[in-house]
Amino acid sequence: MLFTVITPNYNGGRFLEEAIQSVLCQKAQDGIELEYIIVDGMSTDCSADIIEKYSDELSYVIRERDTGPANAINKGLKIASGDVVSWLNADDRYLPGAYGRVRKTLRQHPDAALCFGRCPIIDESGNEIRRLITLFKQAFFPLSSRPLLQCLNYISQPATFFRKEAVRLAGRLREDLEAAWDYDFTLRLWRQGRAARIQGPPIANFRWHQTSISAKSYMTQFREEFEIAGRDAGHLAPQTLIHAAVRWGIVGCYGLMAAARRRRQREDRR
Repeated sequence: MLFTVITPNYNGGRFLEEAIQSVLCQKAQDGIELEYIIVDGMSTDCSADIIEKYSDELSYVIRERDTGPANAINKGLKIASGDVVSWLNADDRYLPGAYGRVRKTLRQHPDAALCFGRCPIIDESGNEIRRLITLFKQAFFPLSSRPLLQCLNYISQPATFFRKEAVRLAGRLREDLEAAWDYDFTLRLWRQGRAARIQGPPIANFRWHQTSISAKSYMTQFREEFEIAGRDAGHLAPQTLIHAAVRWGIVGCYGLMAAARRRRQREDRR
């Protein structure tokens, strides 16, 4: 079972090396076969030096301008040849043994188009944060279904892996979306087969920081997710109405958290 992993990057040198190492370390575990593609949008920071450092262990490096992460990932998907495909953003990381557990899960569930696992949120230093958000998402794992995903996005992208055939049938990521292309893609993949849950400890970490898309564009993200859910389930479907309520509840919580951060920052400057 060959794994293809795509890392889109633009000026992500601050965390890029950790992301690369978290992918490459999987090869030494459980006889994992790996195709690793890095797509860099002509970064102007230290990214090129980091990528060159690991060039002998990379399958492909695409270095050209792009229109955003979705466009960069689509470039990787176009040349991906693995049986299992995923992408890992330059600021996220996989955890040891992740791919072996993914392989085991997909072998146990041959009808699954994708699989997903736990994904704690970490800060810039790698410390776990926002545990309540993680627990909230994980609470829905036992009830996992496509209608439930239409109600709220409880699956974390870094801990999600897809079969290549499902990707081929689902098509490429939507490049017109600013922040929720992963949610749209997961719903389309789910049409090609069910989603299997990866049991046990976390698979990956999602890194939250001030310059991440989820920090800068969370209003856009949840608006796009609501529109995607409406198109997928039907604009008057119960799932869409539930999603509307969930959307504003989460946006309200995020707004309060942002206000608290700004208050702490003001106090720290005094």
